[in-house]
Amino acid sequence: MNSRERIKKALNFEEADRVPYDLAATTWTGITNTAYQNYLKFKGKAAEEPIWSDVIQQIVVPSEKVLNELDADVRGVFPLTSHNWDVYARLKDRGNYFEYVDEWNFTHHFPKKGFWFSLVKSPMAEVDFSENGVVGKGTWPEAGNLKRFDGLREKAIQYNENGKAVFTKGLCAGLFEMHQRARGMENAMLDPFLFAENSDKLVGKLADLKIEFWDAALTEIGDVVDIVGEGDDYGTQQSQLIAPEQFREYYLPHFTRVLKFIKDKRPDLKIMFHSCGNVRPIIPDLIETGVDILNPIHITAAGMEPIQLKKDFGKDIVFWGGGVDTQHILPSGTPEQVKDHVKRNIDALAPGGGFVFSTVHNIQAEVPPQNIVAMLDTLNQFGIYQSKNKLEPNKSK
Repeated sequence: MNSRERIKKALNFEEADRVPYDLAATTWTGITNTAYQNYLKFKGKAAEEPIWSDVIQQIVVPSEKVLNELDADVRGVFPLTSHNWDVYARLKDRGNYFEYVDEWNFTHHFPKKGFWFSLVKSPMAEVDFSENGVVGKGTWPEAGNLKRFDGLREKAIQYNENGKAVFTKGLCAGLFEMHQRARGMENAMLDPFLFAENSDKLVGKLADLKIEFWDAALTEIGDVVDIVGEGDDYGTQQSQLIAPEQFREYYLPHFTRVLKFIKDKRPDLKIMFHSCGNVRPIIPDLIETGVDILNPIHITAAGMEPIQLKKDFGKDIVFWGGGVDTQHILPSGTPEQVKDHVKRNIDALAPGGGFVFSTVHNIQAEVPPQNIVAMLDTLNQFGIYQSKNKLEPNKSK
């Protein structure tokens, strides 16, 4: 069984030969350049020139040789967006930090002793949002620019020929998050109540840009990828950033438009939705809207306990992630704690299929390489399907 077949089994809620594994096929399941270089050094390998999938988050794509050694089943092809399109060429040195203004006119800073970029200025934060036509005055990218997809078709075909499943991402973050980036978080929280019409027009404009992007993307590479991704961040560690009712009223109708467009144009593709935190109250909405895959399973957030999620939703939505906690266990635990934690999550999420193993979120700079090795060794040992009811350790490992 090759990787693509293994992933398709998982997406069809079937058990394969082993639990499929993703590292760095998405910018939510990736590894920072620092953590990756430390891993290479620990394994006695030469350093590699970074291949950036997301410069803002400092996420890299490991070499094909390393991904094959790690038995990763998925490969990502990454369109050019504000997160990876000539970012370094557009930096301005501001002394203690670098400044980057992206195609949305968002301003980002990177401290010279920092680990990633942070958004520091929102272009519409000071705009009087009571004015007519204010949304039309924004700076909007050319979402369907075909340069975004240069070389991706050839890459995807090569990955297919090598038996790998292929993922591609969208234009930008989700509607709620992009609302915050455009207007600033405080404004975004108040806009739907104070300026309902213009707020809806802004969210609608963001959805239109996403549809413009997906129209081009699916025309260019839709027949050579298996999974496409959209993401947002609605959850916190305890609850949600906005009430589920507000999500359903202000954002879900436009999000549904985006997903419907993708499904209508390429009904064979699976759609992944990413949101950190506790999103349990809106999982039924996601399923109804057409989301096939939930990423991540934020296992340390309230309401996201793996066993109960699997019981309640495991036949309706695929779980991608949740293999190991990236807030505490992976960066700060011992290798033995990582092993115990990974085994427990595999036992909870893998039986019956519908699960792709990855970390809860990107592997950050401070994660010891020993813990990455412990994670992978445990997956190799305990991620082997032996029966319909439970997984057994692989005695040969």
